[in-house]
Amino acid sequence: MDYILIADDNPDITSVLANYARKEGYEPVIAADGDEALIKFKEYKPACVLLDVMMPKKDGYAVCREIREGSDTPVILVTARGEDFEKIMGLDIGADDYILKPFSPNEVMARVRAVLRRMTKTEKPEEDCMTIGTMKLSLAEYSLTIGDTKINLTKKEIETMWILAKNPNKVFTRDNLLDSLWGYDYYGDNRTVDSHIKRLRAKIDAVPHPEWEVSTVWGVGYKFEIKE
Repeated sequence: MDYILIADDNPDITSVLANYARKEGYEPVIAADGDEALIKFKEYKPACVLLDVMMPKKDGYAVCREIREGSDTPVILVTARGEDFEKIMGLDIGADDYILKPFSPNEVMARVRAVLRRMTKTEKPEEDCMTIGTMKLSLAEYSLTIGDTKINLTKKEIETMWILAKNPNKVFTRDNLLDSLWGYDYYGDNRTVDSHIKRLRAKIDAVPHPEWEVSTVWGVGYKFEIKE
């Protein structure tokens, strides 16, 4: 059975969400603070995380950031604060979606279903490996190496690189990438793409790759640019 980690210091909220998670066929795992959330995340390896932003010990942003260091597990932030800069911060550190309190439990479960559909939706490519210059990208192994250096990327970052590199010099709008990587039923916005590209670049730019770059086409989107 798949687990869903529900991290919130309000027992009324965790109780309601746990009941709805069971109705969806998931086994809920409850955490009342950020430290407990990380411990139970490592122990249960949940299919999805519902994460309150304002929690004792470690807040939701810190927990999400630590999860993202080694996992692509979907994270949905749940918060009473809806300012744009806080939503952007959540997306920047790797959250997959953002739900405001008060919320409908049915809506929360719909978002969980949507994000899990995106994670399990796969399209078998005609080829599963490509080499460009000193870069070797494998979709079969979900790995990227530049020269002799293996770059530690999440599943979504590998898929982003694959789509861009498979179409060199083609400009993808944010909406193009959002539809390709997250699906048409995604509840978030295209700033998610900016956040993933930002993290992707930070990792790949740590190693020289003079033959190519992931470049921004201002006001439009992104492309994998082959340099002459």
